[in-house]
Amino acid sequence: MVRTAGMAASAGRVDGPEPTWGYLARRGLPVYATEGIVPIVVFYGVWQVWGLTAGILAATGLSAAVLTYQIRAGREAPLARLTLVFLAVQALVGLASHSATVYLAQPVVLSACWGVAYIVSVLIGRPLIAVFAQVWYPFPPEFRASTPYRREFAMQSLVWAVFCFARAALRLAALLGSGVGGFILVSIVTGAPFFFALVAWGVWHARRAFSRLDPSPSP
Repeated sequence: MVRTAGMAASAGRVDGPEPTWGYLARRGLPVYATEGIVPIVVFYGVWQVWGLTAGILAATGLSAAVLTYQIRAGREAPLARLTLVFLAVQALVGLASHSATVYLAQPVVLSACWGVAYIVSVLIGRPLIAVFAQVWYPFPPEFRASTPYRREFAMQSLVWAVFCFARAALRLAALLGSGVGGFILVSIVTGAPFFFALVAWGVWHARRAFSRLDPSPSP
């Protein structure tokens, strides 16, 4: 990797733990799987058995527990706190409206907002995927401030923006056209498979790009 002031680098690597696929999966997959996949399945299952209120409370409680764990572990605490606020608002609106459609429509809007946020983050030079990458690998502060790091994750942020817009459109069409059942199906199909494919591609591309950087110190 590029050697910066105060950062020891070995050939083709960022100074830190070896970024093997096993290490990255153990660090990132459990949190993202619990946040993005399990809550919606829990909501649907509890809703069918015990009703809408129980479903909303169960899904919100599970997500809040995961986010609280992230905050205590020091993993992007500001973002986790912001997500907690959204969860509270989503739950309150869902309970007040007593409508599964209204409750589930809010994450669709949030997904579109994330697409906008990804684009804005690139425009202001602080790509969001660069922030999320810290969940998967503890990049040193000096490398996070480097041009290669920002350039790589700016490109990845734009890819995620396209994904967010496309998924929001598909989920909204399913919710309005097929109801909650169709929405759950589309959410699962466009969620875990595409999410893990994008994450795997992002990890592979970042490792490939960073390993090509010159490890020699600048003259």
